[in-house]
Amino acid sequence: MRHFLEIDDLSADELQWVLDMSSRAPEAAPRVLQGSGVALVFEKPSNRTRNSMEMAVHQLGGHPVYIRPEEVGMDVRETAEDIVRTLACFHDIIAVRVFRHNHLERMAACAVAPVINLLSDDAHPCQALADLLTVSQCIGLDRIERVAFVGDANNVWRSLAIGCAMLGIPSTLAVPDGYGPSGATLDRIAALGGECTVTDDPAAAATDADVVYTDVWTSMGQEDEQAERLAAFGPYQVTPELMSLAADGAIFLHDLPAHRGEEVAAEVIDGPASRIWQQAENRMHAARGLLAFLAGSAPHGAALAGSAPHGAASAGAAS
Repeated sequence: MRHFLEIDDLSADELQWVLDMSSRAPEAAPRVLQGSGVALVFEKPSNRTRNSMEMAVHQLGGHPVYIRPEEVGMDVRETAEDIVRTLACFHDIIAVRVFRHNHLERMAACAVAPVINLLSDDAHPCQALADLLTVSQCIGLDRIERVAFVGDANNVWRSLAIGCAMLGIPSTLAVPDGYGPSGATLDRIAALGGECTVTDDPAAAATDADVVYTDVWTSMGQEDEQAERLAAFGPYQVTPELMSLAADGAIFLHDLPAHRGEEVAAEVIDGPASRIWQQAENRMHAARGLLAFLAGSAPHGAALAGSAPHGAASAGAAS
């Protein structure tokens, strides 16, 4: 049984397999979930996550069931362990979007069904799959020189940086003092052979980057920090001037929802370098590839025929 709590729960070969499978047309998807249910438990709402996962399950022949937070009452009505054990009576895969990453770890420890992290305070690996798929389509994983993330060292950055490390793609994070990554996360990236530079200078990060990525400055659950965060991140807006420092043909990415005029200027997110809608659609394609992998489509330890991994890592780290 395999779980997907962080992107390096896959090996580099497996990650490449998922990306290759995600690149196939939906009509060519294997019907590996025919007759199976997939539970989609949402403590936190999401436009892209719900729609992408429901469609991906459908394209693989399965039946998605959306479950609202009040229907399960995580650790209120029932423990996380009892919730996953109950859902495993009906479903072959349990996908969960939570506030606390520990809830996912406790569910996975029950070992009753594969558990997918749809988002937690620590990680957003499904988003990272879509990000890397978009980079592959727009630039090529074997041609990209560097990814720059401008903003908070949050769950979106963390999963993307780990995924880049797995594929041998250098990354840079521009972040104000006090909002940077933990030493443990940087150690995890380094253990995968990754090259990640942290700076407080957005211009230095963006210069010659092939991808400039940002995210909202205040995520769900951080509303009481909004004023403080707006002040700290004010100089980190991705503007046309910042994008002009990037490499020729560079693309702009954002996981959405976006706040135009805060973390990104409207001229950038709605401009010619932006690939946000391709990136959003890729949430569905990446989910389909991941679900196909967890449902047992992948050859053991192998990428799809004709594909080759781009990174040095060969084994996923435990989450």
